[in-house]
Amino acid sequence: MGANEPTPTGADEPIKEADRMSDGGERQEPGEYPGSVHTYTMLSVIVPVFNERTTVAEVIRRIRAVELPVDVEVVVVDDGSSDGTDKVLTALGDSTVRVITHPQNRGKGAAIRTGLEAIRGDLVLVQDADLEYDPHDWSKLLEPILRGRSRVVYGSRFTGERKNMMPLHWIGNRFLSLVTNVLYSSTLSDMETCYKLFDRRILEGITIESDKFDFEPEITAKVLRRGHRIYEVPISYAGREADEGKKITWRDGFGALKALIKYRFTRLDP
Repeated sequence: MGANEPTPTGADEPIKEADRMSDGGERQEPGEYPGSVHTYTMLSVIVPVFNERTTVAEVIRRIRAVELPVDVEVVVVDDGSSDGTDKVLTALGDSTVRVITHPQNRGKGAAIRTGLEAIRGDLVLVQDADLEYDPHDWSKLLEPILRGRSRVVYGSRFTGERKNMMPLHWIGNRFLSLVTNVLYSSTLSDMETCYKLFDRRILEGITIESDKFDFEPEITAKVLRRGHRIYEVPISYAGREADEGKKITWRDGFGALKALIKYRFTRLDP
């Protein structure tokens, strides 16, 4: 078993830093989660895309190369790209990859919301269309759910191997995770990670309001406030620089902070 894989342990064995529940409570053993081990049949992967002409084809190739113990459907949401991404996606669409197009750019959160309306699977994962996140890490994310340890799994960039992260982004990500932990009594190391895997039943009744990058703190806040534990596993990460197409900026950090505070004190969806 590799060093980055979740380690099966007994009740008396220590919890590894990268293999833990985020609420600071006792770790659950297999089947302990309410509802015990559920049989999953399909993973729905939502790929929000905006002006990723040079990377989206390679991302889809990597997705198709992944072998998992469940079926996979891919829903790509082109969020108003203007760089020729639409032409690339036209050539990539087939029976396993569906493409939905927004006439105008609306933001990552809006694209994910559109994807959620179209998926059919009982597991849901978000995959960025750049090359920062590697689909080969999907199996790590799936393992805790398939073993009944959790219904929500995040991939942490800070506990796995990584190529690069700009210093300002590193500081911002760590700060937002700290704020999340203080406000929601959790122990997350990477709240802003793209890799968020959900049992679809967890998302039922949750209304996604955010249109932009503040989707990440909103969904995290609403999941934690409903009492769901978030399991973290280490993933690899190859960060981009701004001149390579990275779109999130320091300004988005203020939006994330505002969302964390807002959803801590506003009334939950019925």
